[in-house]
Amino acid sequence: MNRWIVGSLLLFSVSGYSAFCSAQSQGSDVDKARSALAQKNQDEDASRQLEEVFQSAKKNYSLQKKGSHALTYYFDYSYTGDQRLDLAISNGSIRNIDVVPSATHTMTNSFYYEYGLDDNITVSGRVPLVVKYDTQDELSLYDVGDMSFTARWQPLAYVPGKMSTTLFSTFISKTGTSPYEIDVNRQLSSGSGYYSLAGGASVSRLLDPVILFGSLSVSYNMPVSGLNQVRGARVLEKVEPGFGLSGSFGFAYSLSYDISLSISTQLTYSNQTVLTFRNGEKAVAQDQMSGFLSLSLGTRISETTIINTSLGIGLTAGAPDFNVGLSLPLNISGLKE
Repeated sequence: MNRWIVGSLLLFSVSGYSAFCSAQSQGSDVDKARSALAQKNQDEDASRQLEEVFQSAKKNYSLQKKGSHALTYYFDYSYTGDQRLDLAISNGSIRNIDVVPSATHTMTNSFYYEYGLDDNITVSGRVPLVVKYDTQDELSLYDVGDMSFTARWQPLAYVPGKMSTTLFSTFISKTGTSPYEIDVNRQLSSGSGYYSLAGGASVSRLLDPVILFGSLSVSYNMPVSGLNQVRGARVLEKVEPGFGLSGSFGFAYSLSYDISLSISTQLTYSNQTVLTFRNGEKAVAQDQMSGFLSLSLGTRISETTIINTSLGIGLTAGAPDFNVGLSLPLNISGLKE
């Protein structure tokens, strides 16, 4: 048990995105911890290896080793349901009221690539492919989502028994279909519609046989102008999305050498969004809080492959009702050292 927990902490880092990528930041963190399980075929004697870890004079970092690559596939399904009011108004009077249930199904296939610039510096990129379906309006979408690029830096080498800290920064593009450039009655969006910059720090600590981890980040969402979207009787020209704060915490526990469990919670604050229309009017979407609880299980199916499955539950009205996820490493010979 100690063997994989120690190895986990050496490989573990909490890489955060901002509010845009909610539960996935936790999945990436725990994947790092679970990757130690894949080394079973290279293990010699557990006691001797544990001793070597503690006595090694070489600096150990939890990021990708210099010059090494990693490619991971993620699949996420999320469901958001609500109730819409169908009103018929005539001469100022309401003639008909109907409550219509609606649901949005979103499936995202993501490819996450990491490269070690140095033992304590890792850069990564994420390419999401989005499939979305709205049951009420019978709308569907198949498109690329917002791609993101992240740099992580671990300033100090990991010391057994001490807290490990990683700093990170993320840039999110607007490669997905913008919600501010579509016909809102006939189309769906796959992206946020604006560029974002995020930065923060994550920490982790080993309390055998548990790894505790947490993360805090702030994001700045860049304003978008030059729009020409019809919304009712008005034309949208500018969007100012403001900033966001995101915090997460949780723990990973090794049930055995082949099974690990993690539980984490993410809380996100989104500042108010200001919409400016061509006639000079402005509409303000008030700030909001959202919370998400995630349960994840890591299972080794071979000596080198671990499948991670997760279940997320929305804790607030602003979060999806639930989310189901799957991730596994893609072993491509051309990406190996």
